[in-house]
Amino acid sequence: MTSQSQGIQQLLQAEKRAKDKLEEAKKRKGKRLKQAKEEATAEIDHYRLQREKEFRNKETNVMGSQGNFSAKIEEQTTEAIRNLTSSYHRNMESMMKKLLSTICDISPEIHPNFRPAV
Repeated sequence: MTSQSQGIQQLLQAEKRAKDKLEEAKKRKGKRLKQAKEEATAEIDHYRLQREKEFRNKETNVMGSQGNFSAKIEEQTTEAIRNLTSSYHRNMESMMKKLLSTICDISPEIHPNFRPAV
């Protein structure tokens, strides 16, 4: 009986050691999965930051040149408005005189196609 109880005790101890090793392996696996997830997240963040930086550089290059164009167009528009306004003020008086003289000075004439009734 003693040898049987010793055999059972050895089996129970072996089962306990196996269970402990299994638990330890599960813990190591969990730690490794967590570590792998953290590494993947860090790598993804690094890649995202790199791509965002490249995008911002490209955007700055494109938008910067568009910003220069829009500034030039704005400057040209302002200059054109200034020129038109000054031209308006310069020529307003003479154009009003011409317009009024054309409207008010009427010289009646008979149309060349008019045929008097016989």
